[in-house]
Amino acid sequence: MSVTASMIVNNLEALSNPEAALFAQRFFKTGPGEYAAGDLFRGIRVPVLRKMVRSLDGTPLPEVIRLLESGFHEDRLLALLLLMRRFEMGNEALRQQIHEIYLKHTRFINNWDLVDISSQYIVGAFLRFRDRALLYELVASESLWERRIAITSTFHFIRKGEFDDTVALAELLLDDPQELLHKATGWMLREVGKRDLSTLESFLQLNYHRMPRVMLRYAIERFPKERRLLYLKGLVK
Repeated sequence: MSVTASMIVNNLEALSNPEAALFAQRFFKTGPGEYAAGDLFRGIRVPVLRKMVRSLDGTPLPEVIRLLESGFHEDRLLALLLLMRRFEMGNEALRQQIHEIYLKHTRFINNWDLVDISSQYIVGAFLRFRDRALLYELVASESLWERRIAITSTFHFIRKGEFDDTVALAELLLDDPQELLHKATGWMLREVGKRDLSTLESFLQLNYHRMPRVMLRYAIERFPKERRLLYLKGLVK
């Protein structure tokens, strides 16, 4: 029997934890005016969702999409995990289809954990040997989440020793008003520095005076204390 979104939702409802859900709603800033205003939680931990993925391999893609369009955060997270697994195991045609589904549904990939868990494995992986102009379209989007998808997708390239797009996108995000983008950009720069310190230092030398404080702190987190302080005090020459 084919698995449907309704069947999956019934299972998720059975796993719900109201106390954990309340904590998650505070943690993920779901109050009025906050970045995830109105998001709903069931209170299910990520490891529990990950364990469900293999048993749902037979779920048709239209049902996965229905799950991705759910009002509940964990439903959307599970849908992304299913898409990631399908992408990893699929042929080129299926990978392109999943990539397109992802881009058409970015309004549902609307919290930092949803973006961070999925972007590098779908968008980044799909673009590895393709034109990457899409990332520069996303980084110019009015959507905070599409901009975050742009920068975090480059984690896939970073892992392959490719840093140019991360650095170029980071420069475009220097004046972004959203702290969540400052954190994500600093994180990606730090990952570059773990693999090629000279590339990170070159970027910092040119831009650290302009970088939002949070972005800078994330980027230099692994530096020796003395070096971090010089950057934070604006004394690096």
